[in-house]
Amino acid sequence: MRTAALRRNSRPAVPPVAGGRPGPSTTLLLRDESSRGAVGDLADSVQLLGAIARSESIDRVVRVYHPWPTVAMTRRESLMPGFDAACAAARARGFEPVVRPTGGRAVAYDPSCLVIDIVEAERGGRGDNAVAFVEVGERFVRGLRHAGVDARLGPVPGEYCPGDYSVNARGSVKLVGTAQRVVRGARLVSASLPLGPVDAIADVLTAVNAALDFAWDRRTVGSVGIENPSASSSLVESALVDSIAGATMPGTLAELLRP
Repeated sequence: MRTAALRRNSRPAVPPVAGGRPGPSTTLLLRDESSRGAVGDLADSVQLLGAIARSESIDRVVRVYHPWPTVAMTRRESLMPGFDAACAAARARGFEPVVRPTGGRAVAYDPSCLVIDIVEAERGGRGDNAVAFVEVGERFVRGLRHAGVDARLGPVPGEYCPGDYSVNARGSVKLVGTAQRVVRGARLVSASLPLGPVDAIADVLTAVNAALDFAWDRRTVGSVGIENPSASSSLVESALVDSIAGATMPGTLAELLRP
């Protein structure tokens, strides 16, 4: 049985945030306390993108959360002959397969990972995709270096979900993959980062990529915990938020999507 793709739903315009509106250099920071499941987490990202596109008061939002065990595939992969087998392989290993709204190839993450969504208004017209990838990637590199990781911007041969703007460690293993979705008025750049052991992630990607007939090297899956065992999850999150978001004001998804 095929997994359901996410659908767009209309939402009310973003209401004023309690405590005032963020200024031009302030980012609204959302920390999800719990996952809403693989489909719910990704649906919230799509709804957040639409909400910021409609908003006249919020220019930038950074959302941080620990996800449900998920294998996120693309619409292109959903049309491949091996898609149903890939979904079955993911479920057999405790991961929920979904079709994500961004491009790329299959990625896997679980609660040991950190997902960061950066949503920015583009009211003056659509920006450049490559510039957005580089800017976000460089911010991840700076944050991870503050956390004691030899992070660099660029792909690793044989990596999962290959891309020119991956963030790697030592030029050897992939740490962060980024993907984008752009609508009229706003841009979403979403990134996932393993923090701990990666055996489960590598195992499910091996099975899923085999079903999709995609060759890759499982040794390229890296994590912050492997690169710097002394870096706690809270330290890494703090370093990344400081680098990516700068000055922030707290908010909640409930305020933005479910007023």
